[in-house]
Amino acid sequence: MTAERDLTSLLRHMKPELRPGTFVFCTIPTNASIPSEVNPLATFREQEGTTLVILREEAEAAGLRYAFASRLITLTVHSALDALGFLAEVTARLAEAGISVNAVSAFHHDHLFVPADGADEAMAVLRAISAAK
Repeated sequence: MTAERDLTSLLRHMKPELRPGTFVFCTIPTNASIPSEVNPLATFREQEGTTLVILREEAEAAGLRYAFASRLITLTVHSALDALGFLAEVTARLAEAGISVNAVSAFHHDHLFVPADGADEAMAVLRAISAAK
């Protein structure tokens, strides 16, 4: 399947899916090993440390401090990595609704981490965007 670049098509076909679980963001020293009891959904190495995006219960079991308890919404349209304006439009609409978002783009899809207590509202906003296109 070819990745989509057209903004209208991306918005119309994004079909958001709310993933189970509550995810959190943790950091460990850059030279530290990832604890064996965690299975990161995502990792990112920065100068200050390595970020782990993991399930909250994994962070707690490993004794890791964490921030931003969030739910994960996957936009299931196959978006091109160089598509223009898709995340800008989506995140701007969520911001208008007072919902913060941490967006992560992967090879096939874009993923939105939203506050755990705002996930249902975020899903409603995303469905409305898609229905309006």
